[in-house]
Amino acid sequence: MGRKPTDFGYALTNFLTLYLRGVRNLSPNTIRSYRDTFKLLLIYAEEKKNIASDRFELKHLTRDLVNDYTDWLKSDRNLCQRSCNQRLAAIHAFCRYLHTENPQYILEYQRILAIPFMKCHKPVIEYLTQDALKAILSATDTSTAQGRRDHAMIATLYDTGARVQELCGIKLKDVHFDGNPYILLTGKGNKSRYVPIMKNTAAMLQTYCKEFQKNPPMFGDTPLFYTRLHTQFTRSAVSHLITKYADMARESVSDMPKKVTPHTFRHTKAMHLCQAGIDLVYIRDILGHTKTSTTEIYAKINVEQMRDALETAYPELNPQEAMDWNDDSLLMDMLNSL
Repeated sequence: MGRKPTDFGYALTNFLTLYLRGVRNLSPNTIRSYRDTFKLLLIYAEEKKNIASDRFELKHLTRDLVNDYTDWLKSDRNLCQRSCNQRLAAIHAFCRYLHTENPQYILEYQRILAIPFMKCHKPVIEYLTQDALKAILSATDTSTAQGRRDHAMIATLYDTGARVQELCGIKLKDVHFDGNPYILLTGKGNKSRYVPIMKNTAAMLQTYCKEFQKNPPMFGDTPLFYTRLHTQFTRSAVSHLITKYADMARESVSDMPKKVTPHTFRHTKAMHLCQAGIDLVYIRDILGHTKTSTTEIYAKINVEQMRDALETAYPELNPQEAMDWNDDSLLMDMLNSL
């Protein structure tokens, strides 16, 4: 006779399969990240606390256990502070879920929610200058079919500001050329958004489709960009291509970031839109951010760059040449009369 499921196992199963997917509508990648958090938690509990995974109960989920768990992630698993914070955020989400679903240990849940996140340095947002972007696009050999496909794919990645998984998931039917051309992207949580593309990008994609896509109406569900084996591109395959062309272009430009990833093009699109004076609300909608505050980081970087440029261009006054207001008799008389 099998062991009866614990209250923790029952609650965690519902949290991962019903709540995160059905209520929160989170993406499969995010749900897998949450799942891995609790897999590691059970491993920790078994190795360090002698609590078998099939015996772990909600009463074992305490503030002290979570604190020890995050310390173990840093010391034994060599996770960085940012990764530890991601694990802690998943546990926080689970505790908020338990508040209403299983309030028996609500005081302990609140103590866990009070655990602060670790302080970590904000990552530097790398993006491409106009010259670096052009150099990467020029690195593709458009005299070959593969080069023309890669050129179209990189141009689409930049023009749409898509996440790499969104780029891989574009179907032929998602591209619309009539009137004002746009592409339908499906992002996190299966949320879709329409992203306008520039006319030169649309013309490039039309040329690409004529060469690579046969009988488009019959194959609307096929990937827009596909490999030699006619399979959908993976994240790693796109990353490999981006790295290859960035390394090739590095020889011709001096301001190429040390590491260029598919996400760099998303940052680049956002920065270029900010520099062009586009309203943050529109940039938010193009990128698919749920909050404008997420998009504001690009505006802050742009303001800091403008300040640096102004300070560089501002003439440095010689203190000896600066006017001394004490020598202004009219000003002194006015001040004394106050």
